[in-house]
Amino acid sequence: MNGQAEPINLSRLPKIPGSPQVKENKKIMLALAIVFPFIGLLVLLALTFGALLITRKKKFTKELEDWEYQYGPHKFSHKILSMVTKGFKERELLGRGGFGRVYRGVLPTSNIQVAVKRVAHDSRQGMREFVAEIATIGRLRHLNLVRLLGYCRHKQELFLVYDFMPNGSLDKFLYGQPKGMLIWMQRFKIIKDVASGLFYLHQQWVQVIIHRDIKASNVLIDNNFNARLGDFGLAKFCDHGTDPQTSHVAGTLGYIALELACTGKANTSTDLFAFGTFMLEVVCGRRPVEHQASPKKIILIDWVLECLERGNILEAIDQCLGTEYVVEEAELVLKLGLLCSHAVGAARPSMSDVVKYLEGEAQLPDNVSDIIKSRDFREATNGQDVAPIFVPSVTITEPFVSRGR
Repeated sequence: MNGQAEPINLSRLPKIPGSPQVKENKKIMLALAIVFPFIGLLVLLALTFGALLITRKKKFTKELEDWEYQYGPHKFSHKILSMVTKGFKERELLGRGGFGRVYRGVLPTSNIQVAVKRVAHDSRQGMREFVAEIATIGRLRHLNLVRLLGYCRHKQELFLVYDFMPNGSLDKFLYGQPKGMLIWMQRFKIIKDVASGLFYLHQQWVQVIIHRDIKASNVLIDNNFNARLGDFGLAKFCDHGTDPQTSHVAGTLGYIALELACTGKANTSTDLFAFGTFMLEVVCGRRPVEHQASPKKIILIDWVLECLERGNILEAIDQCLGTEYVVEEAELVLKLGLLCSHAVGAARPSMSDVVKYLEGEAQLPDNVSDIIKSRDFREATNGQDVAPIFVPSVTITEPFVSRGR
């Protein structure tokens, strides 16, 4: 009206099919049609996966016991252990003992060799001993202790997974064929290695750990011929400065101290007795108790003591060594073995003293032979006549038979 043309609103104009704007809108709609379902699918998958995780976590949590929360290292599935041992085939068997069988295996992801201990159904080692082994070795870290990698509970079966020790147990070298494979230097180092591990258990860890089954078959040898103490199935805990209370005898015949057989109370001193017997076993190449053709038994401790009383303790040295040994070291170990396995518990040294003697940081007492020879149990009972008491519950372990690890 005023003579000026009204501006044209392009947005109100009808869209021409095939125009750039129409094509752009179609592309946007197509993209949204593809993206929205995809996003929805991802959300659905995420929710489903989360629900499965929560369900499995609840199920796993329900299966765990209190001790597994506190102590349990890695938990293996039975399916994995069956796979790595090839179904627990006989050809994968490393050895057998009183607590079951041990199999060789290889973990699929890390390709690490392991030893899987399968506790027998009729084994004397039940859940209590299994828990003790989990609770003990699962937290220990020492060069001379076998490392526990994990465990498995499947129905009524119990499994423990350890580092694989390629050289097997020590008794294979002491009594296997060919017999006497160990030279003196190796024997002396093995004794010092086990002493170091036991010192850690008795005096260096946060609690006192009484092993209760120290013997050659429970000492394993690694690739570098380091000795490692294993099998903590009978181990007991107590706080430093307290007296552990045990109710039954446990261990292996020949390694059990007399006071333990009488009272059933294990402590660090009874471990020392077993370690003393172990030292004599390694040096002499003879079992703690040997059965001859006649009914007579030869007790290793008594035999070495007789050699000492005759004035020739070196007579007890393993004949396989010939003269290839260090005289001073051999005399030290034999006398220290007799001292540790003394009939009177108060006469036995502590593990810290044992380590010092073996490392040459301290000397045995000048009258050590006199101390050793005074093997009178009456001294330990203040002169009173004490007859062995009946112990209703006894756990005696069988020697572990190595089968060429």
